[in-house]
Amino acid sequence: MGSATTQARTATTAALDASSAVDLGVARDLFAAARALDDSTQLGGALSDSSASPASREALVRAVFGAVSSPASLDLLTTIVQQRWSSASDLIDGIDDLAVRAASLAAGDADVEGELFGFSRTVAENPELELALGSRVGDAAAKSALVEKLLGGRVSEATALIVTSLVRQPRDRRVRSLLSAAMKTVADQRGRTVATVVTAVPLNEAQSSRLAAALSAKYGTRVSINTVIDASVVGGLRVQIADDVIDASVSSRLADLRQRLAS
Repeated sequence: MGSATTQARTATTAALDASSAVDLGVARDLFAAARALDDSTQLGGALSDSSASPASREALVRAVFGAVSSPASLDLLTTIVQQRWSSASDLIDGIDDLAVRAASLAAGDADVEGELFGFSRTVAENPELELALGSRVGDAAAKSALVEKLLGGRVSEATALIVTSLVRQPRDRRVRSLLSAAMKTVADQRGRTVATVVTAVPLNEAQSSRLAAALSAKYGTRVSINTVIDASVVGGLRVQIADDVIDASVSSRLADLRQRLAS
């Protein structure tokens, strides 16, 4: 990610946080705008062209999206295109990122990270589903409808919107990568970090709370726990948080012991 894009994301996130009218309609509008730019190379190029004045880019946004977006959505879109982006692709990714953040804000106390993680595990455990959602030749609307059927009534409206929107326009990204990125974005918007914990048996509520507290103290930020059950770890657990891996599993210790005995 270029420095221009990094600064642009910081500015647009600040604009979102300052808005008092963010709801799921705003998130829908932003996702729709990202799709429109992805479908039109000309439009995406024009709105990311740093040689054009911010005023001209804003005028173009208002001309294209003014009649189909809410005032709050349009304000955010104009803020987005007033920034300098390293490429048209970065601009589209930035709009998608802001859409996920908007959905997170609109979701209230809903466990959006946990719901995204749960669907990610469903995809990981069903190769045919992952293939269907990731196929380049599949119909985008059909993929979105499939996800709606799978998630209907099982997750918050915000989570359903995020997942259906992302699988509809993956832009050559794997479904699990999209879901993982969305989880991190939601966690960041809520001021916390996601830790993935692999364990042989489920953690009870007390264990999960103690682990979250310990990780929060270690990393200096609130940590939410996503658990993966994997009998191959035998006992103990393995924790991944950002790029760090803490492996305290029995299988890891046994592997280390075997390596020492063999040397």
